[in-house]
Amino acid sequence: MIRKLLVANRGEIALRVFRACRELGVATVAVVAPDDAGSLHARSADERVEIQSYLFSEEHIRAAKQTGADAIHPGYGFLAENPDFAEAVNAAELVWVGPPPEALRAGGDKIEAKRIAQAAGVPVVPTGEPEEIGFPLVIKAAAGGGGRGMRVVRTRGELDDALAAARREAKAAFGDDRVFCERYVERPHHVEVQLLANGDVRSLGERDCSIQRRHQKVLEEAPSPAIDERLRRRISDAAVAFARAIGYQNAGTAEFMVDGEEFWFLELNGRIQVEHPVTELVTGIDLVQAQLRIAAGEPLDVRPDPRGHAVEVRLYAEDPRTFFPQTGRITGLRLPAGIRVDAGVEEGDEVSIAYDPMIAKLIAHGTTREEALARLRAALAETEVEGVTTNLPFLRWLVGHPLVRAGDTTTAFLVEQPPLSQPPLRAPSPSWRTPFRLNLPAPPPAPPPDITAATTEQQGGGGESRVVAPMPGTVIRLLVAEGDAVRARQPLVVLEAMKMETPLASPYDATVRAVHVAEGDRVAGGAVLVELEE
Repeated sequence: MIRKLLVANRGEIALRVFRACRELGVATVAVVAPDDAGSLHARSADERVEIQSYLFSEEHIRAAKQTGADAIHPGYGFLAENPDFAEAVNAAELVWVGPPPEALRAGGDKIEAKRIAQAAGVPVVPTGEPEEIGFPLVIKAAAGGGGRGMRVVRTRGELDDALAAARREAKAAFGDDRVFCERYVERPHHVEVQLLANGDVRSLGERDCSIQRRHQKVLEEAPSPAIDERLRRRISDAAVAFARAIGYQNAGTAEFMVDGEEFWFLELNGRIQVEHPVTELVTGIDLVQAQLRIAAGEPLDVRPDPRGHAVEVRLYAEDPRTFFPQTGRITGLRLPAGIRVDAGVEEGDEVSIAYDPMIAKLIAHGTTREEALARLRAALAETEVEGVTTNLPFLRWLVGHPLVRAGDTTTAFLVEQPPLSQPPLRAPSPSWRTPFRLNLPAPPPAPPPDITAATTEQQGGGGESRVVAPMPGTVIRLLVAEGDAVRARQPLVVLEAMKMETPLASPYDATVRAVHVAEGDRVAGGAVLVELEE
């Protein structure tokens, strides 16, 4: 039995694990970095220990030994899928709540994972050198996911800059700058299978996570409206086959791209997923409690009891159009009643640049998909956040969108339907929607949300403007100097915030009049970075 558990994480996931521990009668320990002392998770555990960084494995082990904890749960992010951390926990004679280090190595390295998947008969997207697979292609980080280190490249001329940016971002996020290229599949559905393994591997059904911004999920639901029962069985069988091939144990998620009747393995996430609540609501299984029981060596015979539909959205401190992260103190917070809310903050808490800006997850359940969406829409109308800019207007727009309500959304949804744009009057008829989508030509190259409009201020009436920081961050690349001639949409500065890079571009052909920052500078939102003149 696990008597005391340390959570090597923070925020919403730490609070979620604490809740499961309380229900099982397990004592809890929170770890707190110096710049996170006032956080909600630090106030919510039975004990707390100060550590230097959430990324230092030895600090978590020290804290566990100091408090007499006998187990460590890594949550998600930070060290959650780090096999060296799992080995260190085991070597310290502590219980690791997660898969074996060997399985983490095999599943966490995307290049090796694809090789194993192919050997197990699981379809994968072609990978190779850019000249071999052609364009468009996507660059991915070999050592992690979450959209970090990912770049879509449509022409050979974009490749070198995209590779360099992907490597920097991967290094910052995972400590590993290895990247690889694979064929880019236009407009697929993103479907993932929840797995539990305790001697054998069992599928608990799938989630649809197709609606994404900057390659990160914003709405998740279970079951997927994009697949039928036959395809559901095929994808689940493929997920189980891969997990068995790497000797997987505990909870994990196999992710796939789906287009029509075809599907391809993407990766295995060796941890609890942010969107796990939708699976919990439709199966009746507490996945975190299951993780703890498996880690403790208890027999676990879970039997999913499929019931209805669940939908989750993530409430972030971010601009609702550009998705740039925002910071500030939450001076007012009203979260809805009547649905599940997994929050990571309370009124009065600070959202800082150092950590993910998620405020809460809102998850609605209904006997039908239509009922679940209606409940979520009502809950979002009830939600209020003051003191910091959030994506709440975007979430209200999203859940009410006809294409979302029709279940006809792919990973290209937010490119083809820009945030807060006027939605179509009604969704296409289901009788022709799918063949129409499959027969469409590839969409033209589309830029991300218009960062120049969001980050440029006019100055006077003489064709002068200032490029300003859309959010707090660090200047990691300065691409121009005073007197340089620049083209419209030419990148000027690259900002890093939340381990994601954001290039800021010139709004028009211009000359750089002044540069106010240097590489390595920390800047506040609204700070003037570069001045331009026509």
